[in-house]
Amino acid sequence: MAERTDVEFTAEGGATLRGWLFVPDGPGPHPAITMAHGYAGVKEHGLERFAKAFADDGFVVLLHDHRNFGASDGTPRQDVDPWQQITDWRRAISFLESRPEVDAERIGLWGTSYAGGHALVLGATDRRLRCVVAQVPTISGYEQGLRRIPPEAVKGIEEAFAEDERAQFRGEAPRTQTIVSDDPAVAASYRAKDAIDFYLQPVPDGVWENSVTVRSTRAARMYEPGAWIDRVSPTPLLMVVATDDTITVTDLALKAYERALEPKKLVLVPGGHFDPYLSRFDESSSAARAWFKAHLS
Repeated sequence: MAERTDVEFTAEGGATLRGWLFVPDGPGPHPAITMAHGYAGVKEHGLERFAKAFADDGFVVLLHDHRNFGASDGTPRQDVDPWQQITDWRRAISFLESRPEVDAERIGLWGTSYAGGHALVLGATDRRLRCVVAQVPTISGYEQGLRRIPPEAVKGIEEAFAEDERAQFRGEAPRTQTIVSDDPAVAASYRAKDAIDFYLQPVPDGVWENSVTVRSTRAARMYEPGAWIDRVSPTPLLMVVATDDTITVTDLALKAYERALEPKKLVLVPGGHFDPYLSRFDESSSAARAWFKAHLS
């Protein structure tokens, strides 16, 4: 049984990032895996059982909260900047390298959803990583927006971006909206029932709030991590794709996978975006475990 401890490390600008470190039984140094959640999620949103599964296979696992979320520092709170998250994640890799329990030559990365997009960018640009797993990854913020946002709603979104920018120019804090809501009158990032159920799953009080900055949506619509996918090689890439994903959109992921170079592997999991975390956990976690064993053990 792996031991879980609270850890922290310093990121760019002096911000303290916090997370959990899982250390397996037995003498080290061990191979290691660095993990983080997707858009506006925290580590308590269903990721601990992935981390425990990996640790049970003999890997040290670092699962951290992104800057501005959960236990990590950073302001404004609830603000998602993909490129800052990627910069911070490099420090997470450096933190793992510094640990005496870790074999610094055998570190892999697991990212999911928005952070699955980060996995592609980091896999392409940080050669310290020996392999990466991108689960239901964001491929193109622009294309996802075309699929998920009705054309008649785009003008309102753009007006909200402009008003938020003007407010910040006046010295006001970035405006916020809910992450999930089934009320059409409430601005929200997601309205699908599976998204609402996932984000509103029980978590300890105070670790998460149903709020995200409006400018996070603009950043998401500008984010194109799929552009990096053919540069991940020669680092081995595993993509876990849900067959009926309407969040990061199945066909975008499949087309991106075709552009990836070897070594690569695709695992299709039946269901929607959140099924790999939930009803299809055994399939998605087993695929990742096998990939890490093949390339880190």
